[in-house]
Amino acid sequence: QVQLVESGGGLVQPGGSLRLSCAVSGFTLAYYAIGWFRQAPGKEREGVSCISSSDSTYYADSVKGRFTMSRDNGKNTVYLQMNSLKPEDTGVYYCAIGSTWNYCSPYVRNPGSFGSWGQGTQVTVSS
Repeated sequence: QVQLVESGGGLVQPGGSLRLSCAVSGFTLAYYAIGWFRQAPGKEREGVSCISSSDSTYYADSVKGRFTMSRDNGKNTVYLQMNSLKPEDTGVYYCAIGSTWNYCSPYVRNPGSFGSWGQGTQVTVSS
């Protein structure tokens, strides 16, 4: 059974940092792309970052240079390091399994391209 569990969210001041984790089970992480998405109140879910099965990464323009995505296949975990956080980064962050893509960019703009999702973790950036 495919499962994804996010953790690491919380309340942080503007300019601060958080590292989100996505622990996965039920499939071989190394073979699949994983995406990070976020949803703010009243807004649609948007793709933030994605790492492909060939470890190619994609970042939305709004987070490029501030967020870094990585994976540890031995620990079955994907990470999202978020630095220089802004109030507009506030939202519920989700990880989701994609497919055996070499590149994420054709897919990450459409959340429907992804299969199983985690339950989400809340990130609040506020002073």
